[in-house]
Amino acid sequence: MGVWDHLTGQPDAIEAFRAASSMAPGNIAMTHSWLITGPPGSGRSNLAYAFAAALLSRGPDDEGATLRQVQARTHPDLAVLSTERVIITIDEVRSLVSASQFSPSVGRYRVVVIEDADRMTERTSNLLLKALEEPPPRTVWLLCAPSEADLIPTIRSRVRSVRLRVPSIADVASLLRDRDGVDPETAERAAREAQSHIGMAHRLATDPDARARRRQTLQTALGIRSVSDAVIAASTLLAVAGDDAKAITLERDAEERESALRSLGIAAGGTVPPALRAQLRALEDDQKRRATRSLRDGIDRILVDLLSLYRDVLLLQLGVAEEPINGAIRGDLETSATASTPASTLRVIDAITTARTRIDGNVAPALALEAMLVAVSRHTAR
Repeated sequence: MGVWDHLTGQPDAIEAFRAASSMAPGNIAMTHSWLITGPPGSGRSNLAYAFAAALLSRGPDDEGATLRQVQARTHPDLAVLSTERVIITIDEVRSLVSASQFSPSVGRYRVVVIEDADRMTERTSNLLLKALEEPPPRTVWLLCAPSEADLIPTIRSRVRSVRLRVPSIADVASLLRDRDGVDPETAERAAREAQSHIGMAHRLATDPDARARRRQTLQTALGIRSVSDAVIAASTLLAVAGDDAKAITLERDAEERESALRSLGIAAGGTVPPALRAQLRALEDDQKRRATRSLRDGIDRILVDLLSLYRDVLLLQLGVAEEPINGAIRGDLETSATASTPASTLRVIDAITTARTRIDGNVAPALALEAMLVAVSRHTAR
């Protein structure tokens, strides 16, 4: 499998990276600092790791093995910084900058990837800036962020930006068919319901439980008829988000713990020596932070699904001839559209947007959801 085969919907970006990776080390046209920007689900990190594999491989025959090492994050010339925290700490970046100074050991380059580079504070960004200003001749930095505006101007001036677009539903469905072996109908539905978010489309296409949780979210909202229904629904949606978060984190947590024990030389089920317990506690603390973030992400996914629901209702009310995102429940959409007005639907959409903003600002999710769903109850009561 070639390094570019698992990507979709970004032909211009792929061509730019393919051309850059084909240049010999030392070519003055090869940029050593890149910024990949694009909306969530556009495949920023996937493209960054594909480019990293192309840079690290020693030729076409080596691409497959190098790509597997990059995907496993085990290539000796690859350094990666991703965080489960709200911000990337200055110590993390300082360690990465130090590692970037080494010459490559087996590949043509040493590649450094920073996912979510927008999570750096200004002080941390200034530390990175010094490394970008004078990078070693065979070190390549790949930064990923939602937009250029999320980074300080001095960093933006020292990187080559590659902007990604939202892939089409057809592109995402094709990827699911070719890469994951999903049947065409399921692939198209997953791509549409995920609104072209590649990672979410993969989950919906391959995980029946994820599809069931999404269906429960929509049915819960459509079943609200009163304020008391809204309060109960808020509790239900929190539980759905919690189940979704656990599905994502539990398996990964177990794999990480098993890997940590193995690296420390501790057999499965064995006693952890006191001297090594601090390392496991640090891992557990990181996993708790990830669980908190995963829950917030799960709540946001629910709100995005609800936005798609009421977007469909509004389009039906306005007579817009466009395929609904949630076409599988078209009958329910038509019933909701008939029972309310476009103005009330817009108020619900505003309430959902407000809930997202409040939760992002650390308002208790239960309170934000209850306030939002009260607006839904008024919508359905009309």
